[in-house]
Amino acid sequence: MRQILKITFILVAITYSPIAFSQDMTALVQKVKAKLDAVNDYVADGKMKTDITFIKAPVGNVKVYYKKPNKFKLKRDGGISILPKGGISINMGSIVTTNDFDVIYAGEETISGVKTKKVKLLPRSETSDVVLTTMYIDEANLLIKKAITTTKENGTYEIEMTYGKFSNYGLPDKVVFTFNTKDYKMPKGITMDFEDDPKKTEAEKLKNKKGKVEISYSNYLINKGVDENVFK
Repeated sequence: MRQILKITFILVAITYSPIAFSQDMTALVQKVKAKLDAVNDYVADGKMKTDITFIKAPVGNVKVYYKKPNKFKLKRDGGISILPKGGISINMGSIVTTNDFDVIYAGEETISGVKTKKVKLLPRSETSDVVLTTMYIDEANLLIKKAITTTKENGTYEIEMTYGKFSNYGLPDKVVFTFNTKDYKMPKGITMDFEDDPKKTEAEKLKNKKGKVEISYSNYLINKGVDENVFK
């Protein structure tokens, strides 16, 4: 009888362990969300470097504005903001603005020397533009080290963060944003510099190319208030 009970317990544990892991990861994501929710708004100064082969854009100073839950504005010296179409904010708070998602544990992975929990967020809403987000979370410090998001309208993009003196707020010192240029809508005023076959269409030239935007922040003003007019 004891042997039968032991076998039954093992089978039950095997059957329900994935659910337990999912529940644990949901709690972890909620802790990360709570940390990010402590930031109501911020204004940040930084430098932006653009690495896109067909765009001539020097390193420039930027000012970034954020207001909860998902208002975001990036202003660059010269008036040209090189970000993918759809206004993706390069802000972690925008990834977990609601609780309307299911969390799936997907293992562990080391990112930049830090062991992370890999979790997948599946939105429950059918109207959500986001199809899937995979986050790599530094559990000890409740920091998102990397996030890969697939959307219906704007393709797939990846954000990797490096943290420093603002880590207590979940705000990175450096953000590296990578995306597919075929999903990119060109802002007005950008100087194009294609080296491909001139007979190819613009869409063909953009296909399968990667774009990268890197922002290094020098300072944040956190929870000091941001005027609504900034986002108009």
